[in-house]
Amino acid sequence: MPTDAPNWIDAARTKVARAKLGPHAEHQGVVEEIGDGVALVSGLRDVRLDEVLHFGGGQVGFARVLDADRIGCVLLDGTSDVEAGDTVRGTGEVVNVPVGEALLGRIVDPLGRPLDGKDPIAAQDRWPIERPAPSIIERDLVTEPVQTGIVVVDTLFALGRGQRELIVGDHSTGKTTLGIDALIAQRDSDMICVYVAVGQKTSSVRRAIDALRAQGNFARCIVMVAGSSDAPGLQWIAPYAGMTMAEYFRDKGQHALIVIDDLSKHAATHREIALLTRQSPGREAYPGDVFYIHARLLERAAKLSPERGGGSLTALPIAETDQGNLSAYIPTNLISITDGQIVLDQALFHQGQKPAVDVGLSVSRVGGKTQAPVLRKAAGTLRLDYAQFLELEVFTRFGGMPDGRVRQQLTRGGRIREALRQPQHLPFRLVDEVALMLAVQTGLLDALPAPLVAAFRSGLPAALDHDAAQAVQAIAGGSTLDDATKTALSGAMARLIASLTPAEPTP
Repeated sequence: MPTDAPNWIDAARTKVARAKLGPHAEHQGVVEEIGDGVALVSGLRDVRLDEVLHFGGGQVGFARVLDADRIGCVLLDGTSDVEAGDTVRGTGEVVNVPVGEALLGRIVDPLGRPLDGKDPIAAQDRWPIERPAPSIIERDLVTEPVQTGIVVVDTLFALGRGQRELIVGDHSTGKTTLGIDALIAQRDSDMICVYVAVGQKTSSVRRAIDALRAQGNFARCIVMVAGSSDAPGLQWIAPYAGMTMAEYFRDKGQHALIVIDDLSKHAATHREIALLTRQSPGREAYPGDVFYIHARLLERAAKLSPERGGGSLTALPIAETDQGNLSAYIPTNLISITDGQIVLDQALFHQGQKPAVDVGLSVSRVGGKTQAPVLRKAAGTLRLDYAQFLELEVFTRFGGMPDGRVRQQLTRGGRIREALRQPQHLPFRLVDEVALMLAVQTGLLDALPAPLVAAFRSGLPAALDHDAAQAVQAIAGGSTLDDATKTALSGAMARLIASLTPAEPTP
């Protein structure tokens, strides 16, 4: 026998002596019915709402409906191994997810489990997915801008830190692209980016991730995926889990931007779970709390007061319409919850006007209060000029020769429309947007043929860096649009236009 045997025996005796002996009560329930990701369980009287439940086969679910005689449990894993008669036990804990810096640069599922093949998340803490929204006293005014790098958004529908702006439109009109471009534009900012994919196809999610990796700063992004093939329970908790992960940075005094893609599919999942748990259906078979589930989610986006650290969480939820019907149930709910909406039009998309933003139906209820002052001064009356152009364009289709003033408005409006076009995943800097608006408003682009405006737009950043470097640095440092800066920017753009326009042959 080894010489250390007595020490081992003494240690074992000590552990046995410290063990608490006696009866141990454990509440167990039984699966009554199972199907489509929902289990009806009886026998667990002390379970609370959203409590995590463990099944005998190792599966995990959470209590979604608490009736007098049984519990509606939504499973977070597959249901193939769960059968009627299986045992279920409560854990006493609500659904929670890991939070912290370790999530940055990772792709996870709504429970925080890695999907990128890397090591498990070394979480600094775990927070519940359902957290109360900040009270009115804890909030501050939304005054700081969020530069999305999208010209039509930053100039016409400025967003602020702490705002909730809905992106809404028909299928395949560029909603996801708009949200991803806003995330890519934060590659040089201090904002943490969170992208939540709810019920999306794997190919769509892969394209979004590839764009973030190629064009954005993926090391400051969190991607959460609950695909269309995942359990309904995972899809249901995904927006709340993503919001909790983003709130960690907000509560630390930092700034975060979350894109939820999309809440229409989340509402459909909620309807599916509600019907399977035998809740009473209402309009379009949605349960009565479908407004509340999204209201309590989006109210968590806020700008906190200095006493709470001054952090912010900006939300860009996405919703899908059918044939442009903004008066449908879910879109109207979300429009009434959020602080404005960016409406994407299918006709504009097919005409090649991308981003296909309908400037007549889109609005930001925070608006110019958050727009960068230098951009507001450069844009001037852009929205009014563009709206007048759209009306004049409709009237001139009936024929007739417009007078000189109207022809000038049509020319200027056409250049505005060309300037608002933008390739995907190529967000503009603030100085690029300021220069582009200055070129439109001062008439620099009026003499440039419309097909060459795209070449002007793509060559603008390099031209400004080369010919107006001091003005670029001044605007990046927060300078105002003074006469010297205007002259430098205009000179650089004039040289760019000259290089694009072929010289007329000498007689």
